[in-house]
Amino acid sequence: MTTSTSLSLGGLALSLAVAYANLWPWWKAGHDLKKLIPFGQGFSLGAVSTICAGGLLGWLAGCSAGVGNGTGDKVLGGVTGAKGGGALARGDLGHLAPEGGAVVLLMTVGVVIAWKSAGKHDKKRMFGGAFVGSTLCLTAGAANLLGFLPDAINAAGQQGRAILEGAGIL
Repeated sequence: MTTSTSLSLGGLALSLAVAYANLWPWWKAGHDLKKLIPFGQGFSLGAVSTICAGGLLGWLAGCSAGVGNGTGDKVLGGVTGAKGGGALARGDLGHLAPEGGAVVLLMTVGVVIAWKSAGKHDKKRMFGGAFVGSTLCLTAGAANLLGFLPDAINAAGQQGRAILEGAGIL
């Protein structure tokens, strides 16, 4: 992902529409938190992918923004006739330490395993969550709201390393 990737107003509208399409049925069906797990897994992986400076996850986050912007701008213009709107203020969650990268790798493996065993509808929810997480976290507001995430991931990785090194395993 390049540091110049920003979300356009159309991309934001598309991301919010995908979030609404996933959250409204859950809300109507009685707010069972277990039914949010697939969307949450995807959202979490999408959000942390924006702090991956390079690699596959960082590239996919940049692609999500590009596709979201292009599609969202076309849909916004086609539905409302409004053109442009420009890029929103860009947010940045921060960067990963190597130990945080290990945590994200393990998280990615967990989401991939969950994806492989998920049904068709849950796969759609996971994909939607990943799209929403990787696009919304490019905005200044969402990045500010989730600003604790890189530090928490890095701290978890550093704590895991310290435990394993202290136990004489590494």
